[in-house]
Amino acid sequence: MRILLDRNVPEKVRAFLSKHEVRTISEMGWSPRLKNGELLNAAEADGFDVVLTCDQNIRYQQNLSLRKLGLVVLTSNLWPSVRNCGSAIQAAVENATPGSFQTATVPLPPLPRRTNPQ
Repeated sequence: MRILLDRNVPEKVRAFLSKHEVRTISEMGWSPRLKNGELLNAAEADGFDVVLTCDQNIRYQQNLSLRKLGLVVLTSNLWPSVRNCGSAIQAAVENATPGSFQTATVPLPPLPRRTNPQ
């Protein structure tokens, strides 16, 4: 499976997907300014099967029903949280089919507790 990492996905996610061919936008030589529709068009034209992104709004901005690729969205791109979610990311990618939308839930770390100075 060919997987494209959007610019907002930590590149270290590649390690979770070692069974697949994983490329980044910069490795493809594409402009980081590509809009979502342009990015999906370019990814399809280049034969990618899945686009992995952290853009949670893309689901509402793009009609995926006629797409030849699947979309996987991470709910966070904070590496301290993402690094613990390799199996969720792998599962979402494996379940992606043309025109589908998958979510890989990445729990956010707990907020630091405030201490009350006395």
